[in-house]
This record gives sequence, C-alpha cells and structure tokens, in this order.
Amino acid sequence: MSALAPTELAQRLGSGLLSFPVTHFTRDLAFDESAYRDNIARLGKYEVAGLFAAGGTGEFFSLQPDEVGQVVRAAVESAPDDTPILAPAGHGTAAAIGFAQDAEAAGADGVLLFPPYLTEASADGLVSHVRAVCAATSLGVMIYSRANAVYTPEAVAELAETCPNLIGFKDGVGNLETITRIHSQLGDRLVYVGGLPTAETYALPYLELGVTTYSSAIFNFLPEFALAFYAAVRAGDRATVQRLLDTVVLPYTAIRDRKAGYAVSIVKAGMDLTGHPAGPVRPPLTDLDDSERALLTEVIAASRVDIAA
Repeated sequence: MSALAPTELAQRLGSGLLSFPVTHFTRDLAFDESAYRDNIARLGKYEVAGLFAAGGTGEFFSLQPDEVGQVVRAAVESAPDDTPILAPAGHGTAAAIGFAQDAEAAGADGVLLFPPYLTEASADGLVSHVRAVCAATSLGVMIYSRANAVYTPEAVAELAETCPNLIGFKDGVGNLETITRIHSQLGDRLVYVGGLPTAETYALPYLELGVTTYSSAIFNFLPEFALAFYAAVRAGDRATVQRLLDTVVLPYTAIRDRKAGYAVSIVKAGMDLTGHPAGPVRPPLTDLDDSERALLTEVIAASRVDIAA
C-alpha cells in the first residue's frame, strides 16, 4: 500500500524533475529484471521527484500484462523509500482498472493513465473511462492527454470535481491555449506535467503556464545534465537554458527525429553509450544504427562540457 496520499503525491511530483526509466531486455527480448532493479536503484540516488515504471519510455505498449506487474514490483522494491513510483494503466477501461488495482497491490504510489488502445472516444466517453479507473483505486491518478485521448478543459474540470484522487494532468499535445485554460480553471488543484517528447524543449514556456515539472527521458543516461537543465528552468535562467538547448538538446532531438519510434530507441542507445546497457528495444521499434550512435556519442560529450561550464 502506498505511503503517500494522493494530495501528498501531487505535491511531491510537482516539486522536482520526473523520469520514465527504460525497461531492460535481454538480447532475446525477455525482461532483464536484475539489470532493471540495479538501474532503478541507481536513478533513485538522484534528486528526482518520481519515477514512472513501465511508462512510454519503458515500452508499456510492448509489455504483456504480467510483465507490467513484474516491472512495477521490481521498481517498487528497488527504489529508495522516499522515491515515488508510478505505474501505468491503459488499453480499454476494464484492462486499465486491472492495471490500476494491480499497481495498488504492488505498492506503487500512483497511476499514470495512458490513452485507450486504438479507438477514438468522445469527451463524455473519456470522462467515464477516467472516472471508472479513479473509482477502482485509492491511488492518485494522473491522466495523459495525447493521441486518441485529448482531454478538453471542460472534461478535465469535470473530472477534477468528481474524482478526488485525480491528481495530475500530463500534456502530450502541446496546445498552449488548452493548458492555459485548464490552469486558469483549476489552479493548483492538479499537478501539471510536460509530457511531449524531449520535454526539455518546452520546459521554459510551460513553466510560465503553471507546468512546474516534466518527464525527462534524457535523465535515464545523463542524470546530472538533466538535473542541471531543470534547475536552470526553475531559476528562469534563460541564457543557460538556451545554451544547453543549442549544444545538447536540439542536436539530440535531430537524431531522435530521424525515424519514428526513436524517442525510446535513442534513450536505450544513450544508456549503452554511457555504460548502463539496457538491451535492445522490442519490435516494432528499431534500434539506432552505428552512424546515429556516433552522433549521439558527440551529444553525450557535449553535455559533459556544458555541465562543467
């Protein structure tokens, strides 16, 4: 059972940087639990406000349901006691309820609710979906607005009023007007999380809209850089943020954009290149090729120079 009440979890998550650890696989694509546990313990030593097990970067979409539970339990048992662990829930409503309830049984601190699988849904349908999941668990629930589950400000306001354990809104769309409207209506009722790929690129303008934190994929393999970047954002140090964007983040995104699915693949390549191998990505994703790994090596070297500067 989680030691954090939903309101306490929301406060914790909004106070610092968040990250989605990769899920480690062996060469034959089986879950490498021992390596995963070691990595969670490593990341938990840094000042991170929360780790999201088996999330998007953790390839939730390619895991079997029993594997999701295995990954969540490994994260809960391996993280320091003061590091919140959030578990994924997704697919249809019945499946999402099952994931949420299993997360609570595993001792996770909260749930990130991913979009339903494939099908589009009306705003009313999404509200019913979220309500059902929130009602099925005592854990704090964060909704992820992206793809086929884009929540309107009106829907978010309705959910915030009727679901006491709805704690957060993660934005994966980038519609600044929507974020502004949601924050204007709800204020600090929710914690707001930047969730676009390589969220560092949007961190500074999002902060001005009330989005105090974001999920950093780069933290997986460059934790010191990711924390330094986050500190510059929270301090409003525009000059440092721009310098780090120019020398590290934007060159990183240029590699990421070379092929669909590389938002995950580039992180696993970075893990390997920094001495923390996590194995390959599962199909249908593909790994970086040798030339792209060479480019990423240059980005990693630049990040270390920038931290020193």
